[in-house]
Amino acid sequence: MKVLFAVSECAPFVKTGGLADVAGALPKALTARRISTRVLMPAYPALKALKGAKPVAEMEGGRLLAVKAAGLSLLLLDCPDLFDRDGGPYLGPEGRDWPDNPFRFAALSRAAARVAREGAGDWKPDVLHVHDWQTALAPLYMRQRGDAIPSVLTIHNIAFQGVFPAALIGALGLDPSGFTPQGYEYYGQVGFMKAGLVSADRITTVSPTYARELAQPGFGMGLEGVIAARRADLEGVLNGVDLDVWNPADDPHLAAPFTAETIAARARNRAALAERFGLEARDDAPLFGLVGRLTRQKGIDLLLEALPRLLARGATLALIGSGDADMEAAFRAAATAHPGRVGAVIGYSEPLAHLMQGGADVILAPSRFEPCGLTQLYALRYGAAPLVARTGGLADTVIDANEAAIAAGCATGFQFAPVETAALADAVDRACDAFADRALWARIMANAMAAEVGWGASAARYAALYKHLAAS
Repeated sequence: MKVLFAVSECAPFVKTGGLADVAGALPKALTARRISTRVLMPAYPALKALKGAKPVAEMEGGRLLAVKAAGLSLLLLDCPDLFDRDGGPYLGPEGRDWPDNPFRFAALSRAAARVAREGAGDWKPDVLHVHDWQTALAPLYMRQRGDAIPSVLTIHNIAFQGVFPAALIGALGLDPSGFTPQGYEYYGQVGFMKAGLVSADRITTVSPTYARELAQPGFGMGLEGVIAARRADLEGVLNGVDLDVWNPADDPHLAAPFTAETIAARARNRAALAERFGLEARDDAPLFGLVGRLTRQKGIDLLLEALPRLLARGATLALIGSGDADMEAAFRAAATAHPGRVGAVIGYSEPLAHLMQGGADVILAPSRFEPCGLTQLYALRYGAAPLVARTGGLADTVIDANEAAIAAGCATGFQFAPVETAALADAVDRACDAFADRALWARIMANAMAAEVGWGASAARYAALYKHLAAS
């Protein structure tokens, strides 16, 4: 079985979010299921620097390169006019969308459709698996040609849909007859994500709860009707994490590696984290940590509002993230107003993110919606207690420390609902109370580290899906 992954980013090469982590980890997990994968992505400057890349095909506006790196077999779309530039994969140096994004990712989608049809060198896929709006046109391009290769679209976050003016229909190579409410038309514009939703043979998303939420107003972001109509073809498959990259036993970014059996060594990481953020290393209250985008979607405004309760309990907060300018400024101000109690690093650092997971007592994820979330999975892996909103994959992966779960000895963290400031503040109180009970906290940490957070079970589900599609 051979599967082509078409993605706009992939860890460890280019990463802006969880999509990159999935693209870097799932293909490796599928290898154990005897599935050969190729990951197709743009030849951004960081990827063009890889050694050993060989041309395997001429493509529109460029060429296709093949290279192996970081345990992955990559196909790189080398179109210098589209991808060889400074800045991020989606945003320019000024922080605004590249104006030619529709053409950049239409080109990537066309390349995916072509490789699915013709192969690359001596490798030809049985199934095309596209991810999010950046490659969602590929199933539509295949349908326009009458190609028979089955396709899967995974929705990582439906809030990002790739919506562009209808005047681009011809330039994007789209059949005008498809510009209808039943086709790729989205409120008078071209919807890349919608094109994939109506064209792919199967649709997956990154957690069972998010799959159910997507058919509801407020979660489907205007596409809930389309998703409800395709409910029979939609499956929620929980994300996992790369257990080799995220392994507290040999993580080079930790002050002290540890296992469930040597968890006492975790205290050294807590001390190192407190020192890095200039926090008081108190033992009578938890050190809360957060790694993520500073936006309303992530519930960061709720955390700001609940911060007085957190501080009143004697707890401390370390934060890594960037996002909305007002929220960045608010956390800078909080760190200045509460020295030794609040520390903030505006930006992102992969080594520091690992130390955060290995040193914080509680990892916060107060998102208003969260398709899956990986930060809580990393927290479980590293023995931190996730404190999460009861939504999407957060609800699917964290067992709330309520009375029943505590009595059963199975709690791994804390959930709160509704997603409001008061509920978050109450969850902070519960976490602080649990931390004060050393026996209970030790059990929560042990349960967290025992949780299954790898790709094993989900890779098996994807393998079964691919085989079903190829057979039918």
